[in-house]
Amino acid sequence: MDAAAYDAWYDTPRGRWIGETEFALAARLLATAPGSGLLDVGCGTGWFTRRFAAMGLRVTGLDPNPAWLDYARHHSGPAIDWMEGDARNLPFAQASFDNVVSIAALCFIDDERTPLAEIVRVTRRRFAVGWLNRASLLYRQKAGRGAYAGARWHTAAEVHALFDGLPVRHLTIRSAVFLPGGGAAAQVLEPLLPGRLPYGALLIAAGEPARPH
Repeated sequence: MDAAAYDAWYDTPRGRWIGETEFALAARLLATAPGSGLLDVGCGTGWFTRRFAAMGLRVTGLDPNPAWLDYARHHSGPAIDWMEGDARNLPFAQASFDNVVSIAALCFIDDERTPLAEIVRVTRRRFAVGWLNRASLLYRQKAGRGAYAGARWHTAAEVHALFDGLPVRHLTIRSAVFLPGGGAAAQVLEPLLPGRLPYGALLIAAGEPARPH
């Protein structure tokens, strides 16, 4: 799938509902303040990156795909910085960003622990990292197909285990998009289902780096 087709999916009714629901969960877990710096790791076409920038944050999007970064640049304002880079070796010093986010990007990278450790390293305040959920309805419908081809799907327990030994504190895991069809019933039920239920299509692990003062 090319960048334009991928981004266009978010303009469909289902795509927009899923994207906005996932974004709302990530933004809530990050609890950012206007003017804070944010890094989006694996930003792709920048769909989520642009929304964080619209919150008044100083945003940098990083991705290894130059074609998708070109698309992101041409579909955003000058306030966002776009960088080509590898999530397994982030080109930033420790605690460079107030917040770091990554939405369903690490599940396409071999050895997810390495980029996860890098995300924790460059975070000053809070991080929020999203994975595709193997205990979800979406997994039964879409695993191995389309944009999900090659992705690894995890349960909440597996996501929690990825953080074992990393210097983090106050780690929480929440999920969203329980009924990925995005129809009227999904939109009514989504706000009623608690994010603690580990069955949403997207699992987000959020927390803080634990560093000595």
